[in-house]
Amino acid sequence: MRNLLPALLLLVTLTSRAQLTVEKIMKDQKWIGSSPSGLNWAMDSKSVLFNWNPERNVSDSVYAYTVQTKSITKANYNQALQTAATGNGSYNTARTQLAYAYRNDIFLLDIKTNKTTRITQTEDIENNARFAARDQWIVFNRNQNLYAWDLQTGVTRQLTNFARSTEPVATAGARTGATGNRTATAAAGSRSEGATPTVSQEQWLKENQLTTSDVLKQRQLKRAQRDSFLKSMKIADTVKAIAIGDRLVQGAQVSPNGRFVTYRLTQSASNAKTIIVPDYVTESGYTTDIPGRTKVGAPTGRSEFFVFDREQDSVLAVATDSLPGIMDVPDYMKDYPQKFAGRKPTPRAVVVTGINWNESGSRAIVDIRSQDNKDRWIMELDPARGKLKAVDRQRDEAWIGGPGVSGFAAKIGWINDNECYFQSEATGYSHLYSYNFVTALKKQLTTGNYEVQDLVLSKARSHFYLLSNEEHPGKQHWYRIKTDGSGKEKITTMTGGYEVSMSPDETYIAYRYSYINRPPELYIQENAAGKKAIQVTDKGQSEEFKAYPWRDTKIFTITARDGQPIHARVFEPPAGKKNNAAVIFVHGAGYLQNVEYWWSSSYPREYMFNNLLADKGYTVIDIDYRGSAGYGRNWRTGIYRYMGGKDLDDEVDAARYLVKEMGIDSNRIGMYGGSYGGFMGLMAMFTQPGVFKAAAALRPVTDWAHYNHGYTSNILNEPFNDSIAYARSSPINFAAGLKDHLLICHGMVDVNVNFQDAVRLNQRLIELGKENWELAVYPLEDHAFVEPSSWTDEYKRILKLFETTLR
Repeated sequence: MRNLLPALLLLVTLTSRAQLTVEKIMKDQKWIGSSPSGLNWAMDSKSVLFNWNPERNVSDSVYAYTVQTKSITKANYNQALQTAATGNGSYNTARTQLAYAYRNDIFLLDIKTNKTTRITQTEDIENNARFAARDQWIVFNRNQNLYAWDLQTGVTRQLTNFARSTEPVATAGARTGATGNRTATAAAGSRSEGATPTVSQEQWLKENQLTTSDVLKQRQLKRAQRDSFLKSMKIADTVKAIAIGDRLVQGAQVSPNGRFVTYRLTQSASNAKTIIVPDYVTESGYTTDIPGRTKVGAPTGRSEFFVFDREQDSVLAVATDSLPGIMDVPDYMKDYPQKFAGRKPTPRAVVVTGINWNESGSRAIVDIRSQDNKDRWIMELDPARGKLKAVDRQRDEAWIGGPGVSGFAAKIGWINDNECYFQSEATGYSHLYSYNFVTALKKQLTTGNYEVQDLVLSKARSHFYLLSNEEHPGKQHWYRIKTDGSGKEKITTMTGGYEVSMSPDETYIAYRYSYINRPPELYIQENAAGKKAIQVTDKGQSEEFKAYPWRDTKIFTITARDGQPIHARVFEPPAGKKNNAAVIFVHGAGYLQNVEYWWSSSYPREYMFNNLLADKGYTVIDIDYRGSAGYGRNWRTGIYRYMGGKDLDDEVDAARYLVKEMGIDSNRIGMYGGSYGGFMGLMAMFTQPGVFKAAAALRPVTDWAHYNHGYTSNILNEPFNDSIAYARSSPINFAAGLKDHLLICHGMVDVNVNFQDAVRLNQRLIELGKENWELAVYPLEDHAFVEPSSWTDEYKRILKLFETTLR
């Protein structure tokens, strides 16, 4: 009897683990618990509001945690909306007032008295409120125009009058009157779309009608005389029209002194063809069409940047054809000597993504990106002359990216009137830099083989608060550092991941903290080193969820064939259950990381499914292959011009590690993943026969020439310019290599990776006479599945695939 005790204990353990099923994992995710989200501090810094659902209602409610009383109460819905709105507001210089938009109107909050003044109450959408004219105005957007409300007089004045007109607009470098009287050139993205008759049919009919009726001519003359008289009688301060043609006004902003208005005019590509996604299962019973995106390489819009000088009543188009390196061509063109040889270099198209004024309005910097995303320029703007002067140029032969660097989310601003800050991957990792306009010196403020992943400048402009992965690529911490780069202090202490929200007075931080096997909870902590964190919520895990011993996965590195460390984590089976088969999970892309010490918010179901597989005896491994986030520029761009190259090599090296170091049978390794992970599954099955016995490719890209422009052109350039990159990166070209077992699952109303991808591959596999594959379709699902029934069906199929081919 005594000898049976260990066996009985093992049986109890295995029975407990066996309670995990696909149906349980994939049901409504409220069963896991309720993690707080959407943190917003009240402006008095006394409470923090957050979304939460501890009672498992249909949807979340808003709760408030009061710092002083340490109590949680359910918040009023309108109060919650207003608090969220103030969180996106703009302070005056003294930080005693806050202007913000709420329910499409503009409000002013006095911080000391907590008194709110309503500035507008209209049916129009008004937003983007901020202070200007030495804090005498609150400027806001309405119908693409800027308006200013005077704090002293209460008068609202219109600052711009953008007019949709056929009048031509200013040419780059030319000064015009506000109405504009010169033609835009190629710098504004002009294009030819075929010859147009000088007189249209409608215009000819109108002119002909006037020749046949004296009454009509007399009426037209009277109208013209009346319009001329009214125009001459307009008061002097009437805002003159700025003709924009059929272009869209974006990013309109007034300088702190109120003199200059900067804006971007964007001309959309009218000849860009878009896809249509058929929706077969509808309430009406009829098939409907869902309008979709363009495909990579489609014509893109062109934009131009302008300065409206209100004092001179003139408009300047800012010329960008003299930017440093604007004529440079990418290195990949060397692979096509016949196509590009002898081509005369021309200025590349660019986009001014934003302008930042210093507090006094004496200086401005603009962030400019080339449309091929291989260059970023930070330039000083002389608004009176429309001239640019170089501050920093970032060049990447792959593509510009990284935390705090990418696109409109870039971290850039002013430390003081003569010193700006920004992030750059110049060292191979995204770090913080400053530039002094008096000394013309650039200084690196953070250093090391890690990334600055978030950044906030203190209200006193004496310190930065940083979120970085300095200690380990999969661990985050919150730091404080002086603006000269000295005196760094670590504020958080727990191992894991943080989503930090700092109180307006900077005294406290609220954060969602999570660990590998523990979903996020809300914590409050004084915003200083050595302070203890207080856990506010405890409903992230339900009793049902806590009843299962979720794995605290081991994180380690595998040495790739080129000597680089691949970060990985492993789900190991219980003692005595190992079946010598293995499964590799492949995370999606877009710039993701999944080997981390925090809860996988992108893949909670997959994390749980990996636990289920391990319970059944499989060894499950998950790696951050080339292209993953968190490891710096070289890792991020390791897939440039060849998706399914080094990234797939990393997966193959992981499979070899499983065999060599963990005793896995080389003939019993499977793979699954969605989106980019699904693409990787296809490339593995088509180009690496024998390495993987089976793969489940979920919502996979099968041909990159059919994916979107923004993501794909960064990595593979454009199909008509870099056909080599597309040919070697698209699975459909290698479908003949399929030898082992393949499952493809795809939602039919996927507007991201279109169902067309799966259909085209389906046809190709039929033509090739392949037999050991199947396609499962989900008529009501988009890219990210919603219905538990769809999740359950999909993952039961994946489990069946592995159980029948790997065991």
